Amino acid sequence: MDDDSYRKLAKVLDTLPNGFPETESGVEIKLLRRVFTPEQAELFCQMRLTFETVEQIAERTGRPLEGLKEKLVGMAKAGQLFMIKLGRDRYFKMLPWVFGIYEFQCYRMDEAFAALHAEYAPVFGRQFFSTMPPLMQALPVEAWITEKEAALPYERVSSIIEQGRSFLVNDCVCKKERGLLGHPCDRPLQTCLAIAPIPGVFDRSPQGRVITKEEAYQLLKETEAAALVHLVSNVQNGGFYICNCCKCCCGVLGAINRLEVPAAEAVNSHYYARIEPEKCSSCGICAEERCQVGAIEAGQEAYRVIPERCIGCGLCVGTCPGEAIRLFRKDPEQIVPPPLTEEAWFDERGRNRGVDFSNYR
Repeated sequence: MDDDSYRKLAKVLDTLPNGFPETESGVEIKLLRRVFTPEQAELFCQMRLTFETVEQIAERTGRPLEGLKEKLVGMAKAGQLFMIKLGRDRYFKMLPWVFGIYEFQCYRMDEAFAALHAEYAPVFGRQFFSTMPPLMQALPVEAWITEKEAALPYERVSSIIEQGRSFLVNDCVCKKERGLLGHPCDRPLQTCLAIAPIPGVFDRSPQGRVITKEEAYQLLKETEAAALVHLVSNVQNGGFYICNCCKCCCGVLGAINRLEVPAAEAVNSHYYARIEPEKCSSCGICAEERCQVGAIEAGQEAYRVIPERCIGCGLCVGTCPGEAIRLFRKDPEQIVPPPLTEEAWFDERGRNRGVDFSNYR
């Protein structure tokens, strides 16, 4: 009976646009066993991707109201559901595996979970990165966007921060996993920024650290100095996180580096870097210390950017001693505007995957 609950849950997760592919080994079921009890798995399968109150969930599912709130709150605290609290009311919705359940396991993760996920990741990645649109977009270091190459609002990390009223910084789940498996990252761990448009949303968060807007901007400066790429939700409106990612740990950048997924299929981007050969001293800082996707290589007389690998993050620009690198906006025919909202992203992704997730809308 337990296996039935977990297989049902796995099927629901794979019906969502983000996906959750089956494996021959059944490692995905082992992962779900470590996150959910059978009862929680059954309740998750009755949730939706849109927010509902406890009363709405009880009425729709036929579950008794008594005790339901406690179960839902417990699942939210365990990173199985997403919950927001407005006044005395709580609202709940289901989460995909990524971006969602997996990330919210950061503070519950142990070595056994990390090992299971590392085994599952290549299978998950092959499915996940085979369908458009990408989950994330790479946003450049704003200091290196010239007025001539002006960015649209959704192409600026500052726009996401300015829309926020609450800020929370968390440990990076990817770095946490790699560290548990004996491959600690030498870059900062607490780099993942959550943002909400309502004051005080994170005040009672059981994990992470509440920070101010000013500290959020300081975090961006620190992560840029550490050569971490700003990755955000691939939508035009409603972005609620800024991940700051490295090549050795990040699943998205790892898809480019280890799974050989084309950069344009792994992450959306709107800019690219170009090196002026006559200014390049061939010091190699850009390629060896700054680029996180192997997009810069040595040439006979100067280093050069490989356009199809470049994600336009701008990390190479500011540390070039010869000021030989500039960011350029892609040509219009190369730019793919993100879906307007998360809901639009789900719709487009679901169509492209050919999944009917109407029961969970």
